[in-house]
Amino acid sequence: MKRLYALIAILLVFLGFAYVKESDPNQAADRKHTPTVGILQLMSQPALDTIHHGIIQGLKDGGFTPGKNVKIDYQNAENDQSNMMTMSNRFVNEGADAMIGIATPSAQALANSSSKIPIILGAVTDPKGAGLVTNNTNPGGNVTGVSDQAPLAEQLSLIRRVMPHLKTLGIIYTSSDDSAVEQYKQFKVLCQKAGIPLKAYSISNTNDVQQVSQQMVRSVDAVYVPTDNTIASAMQTLVQNANAAKVPVFPAVDTMVKDGGLATYSVDQYKLGVLTGKMTAKILKGEKPATTPIKFVRHGKLIINLKEAKKLGITFPASVLKEAKEKGEIVK
Repeated sequence: MKRLYALIAILLVFLGFAYVKESDPNQAADRKHTPTVGILQLMSQPALDTIHHGIIQGLKDGGFTPGKNVKIDYQNAENDQSNMMTMSNRFVNEGADAMIGIATPSAQALANSSSKIPIILGAVTDPKGAGLVTNNTNPGGNVTGVSDQAPLAEQLSLIRRVMPHLKTLGIIYTSSDDSAVEQYKQFKVLCQKAGIPLKAYSISNTNDVQQVSQQMVRSVDAVYVPTDNTIASAMQTLVQNANAAKVPVFPAVDTMVKDGGLATYSVDQYKLGVLTGKMTAKILKGEKPATTPIKFVRHGKLIINLKEAKKLGITFPASVLKEAKEKGEIVK
């Protein structure tokens, strides 16, 4: 009988220990690990801000709500290279489970900081050309994501529809922006095939926009702006100088039309962000960047600015107005 009591006592002690161990809050926290997602944004400007908002929605759609079951560490580099390096290293040091780069320079900084932590591209125009992946279909490393490659052929076609008597087209871009430079090269080829003279003007930073744009609008009938974050942040300066010369600006991005551009076919920036957020959610659940293809959104939505057209004395063709009203967006 004494042996039986002893065995029962030992069993109770064991069960009590197991219960205490199971109730240990530290172990419970381990089982319910809250992943951290670092988001590095190049600078504050409407298109990138819109992508950021879309990313948060995409994460929610994928089952990850900030403050509930995922921690977001959002950092804005304000277009400073040293900031990007510091912030990228911050994510690595804090043990981020995934990192998102909004715009090419941000993604490059993240890629330089880690070859192991999953990196998701939040709207990078040319992932392969920027050296971020070896193959767009099978990235092969720790980087994948979403491309914001503008529909250049559609945009040039729109310019010709709105300005059938166009003689000379100008393009302005940032010489240090890999994506903008690549789009300039592609757009130049399209213009050559279409027989449209193209005059190129490059800047180094926002301080150059005032002088360069004033020079440009004296020599061209219209201006095209590729996906260029530096110029997007100085869009008001460009539009002011172009309006003074009665020269329309055709940008690559919808938010730049809302900031004074005339018209474009644009990939929806919010949609790009949502796609990025959803892809990040899948990676947090176990998908591997190495085998996750780059996501491309191939077709743009027409957006026109009637207010700007009135300032410039431009009348949109009936077909353009109809398409914008039925399938696109009109800024009034």
